Amino acid sequence: MDLALLDQTLFDITYRQFALALLAVLVALVGKKLFAYLLTRLLAPLTRRTETDLDDLLLECLRKPLELLVLIIGLFVAVQILQLPEEPTNVRNGAYALLRAMITIAGGWALFNMAGVFGQYLEDLSAKTENDLDDHLVPFVRKSLRVFIVILAGVMVIQNLGYSTSGLLASLGIGGMALAFASKDALSNIFGSLMIIFDRPFKLGDQVIAGNMEGTVEEVGFRSTKIRTPAKTLISVPNSIIANMPLDNVSRMPRRRIKLAIGLTYATTPAQMRTAVARLRALLTTHPEIDPETVQVNFTDFGASSLDITVTCFSVTTVLGEHLNVREDICLKIMDLLEELGLQFAFPSRTVYLHHADSDPPEGSSRCAVS
Repeated sequence: MDLALLDQTLFDITYRQFALALLAVLVALVGKKLFAYLLTRLLAPLTRRTETDLDDLLLECLRKPLELLVLIIGLFVAVQILQLPEEPTNVRNGAYALLRAMITIAGGWALFNMAGVFGQYLEDLSAKTENDLDDHLVPFVRKSLRVFIVILAGVMVIQNLGYSTSGLLASLGIGGMALAFASKDALSNIFGSLMIIFDRPFKLGDQVIAGNMEGTVEEVGFRSTKIRTPAKTLISVPNSIIANMPLDNVSRMPRRRIKLAIGLTYATTPAQMRTAVARLRALLTTHPEIDPETVQVNFTDFGASSLDITVTCFSVTTVLGEHLNVREDICLKIMDLLEELGLQFAFPSRTVYLHHADSDPPEGSSRCAVS
């Protein structure tokens, strides 16, 4: 082979430089394959031995961007060897700008994949919690993070290629302001959903009371929360509204209250009243479905038509159907107890006195009781 041929030039670059640059690219391609082999054969078995799968996912998402980085290094060496001309067109700076753009793409690619790994990590965390609301947040965070990475990488690539991004950013800022004004309700609902997810005032399946709404939380979206009412209708409440409303979570109470007012006739003697109060207190304290520490039974008032006993206690169960069964059982046992004691429930009554306008009637002769 004539070595003098290698010294001949093409576009002011010798054939020797072309050959060495080509060799650098070929070495980079081989190095890329070798690097992928080392990652697969050496690092992958080590990550499989760990208890978590996150390191396996991280290695997989970084493998392709790192292989691209090895190729970029070979291209950089080739550009250095070629010594591309700067006159009349600065080809060298253009090549360097293209390489910087490729590095940005590799970094953005890696971050894009890592956002997926981060989303998987959040899914693992949300699976360990009892609240189902954070499951709705994970896809939103993953998608938002990936969109942000793509936009940021795109802006950096444009800047690395030598184009000004100030005008683009300004137009995006103006467009963003217009979009924000146009979609302020949607954004407020999204922020409301984030407040619900982070504060966790309720979870799916909880029975809540908010304003004049009452029902079971059936779904929490990024625009609205759906509540199933006792009448089986479905209410969709914007998250921006429900996040700022006083909310009573019935499902969070540890006990459910039972409050009864028992009225006995005025024929009840003090001794009978004391016995009735003591027996009622013992009945509730020993009831298996009642929390004994919450039992309160007291003779409280002289009513218009009755002697009033106030009974307050809390059932162990908070499920509405079971709670009503416990309340029914207590009411029936109270009826049995008062019947055993010979006491009667009072009912509203009124005594009417009749007299003649021209004379006073004999005492007690014109009095009658009306129920």
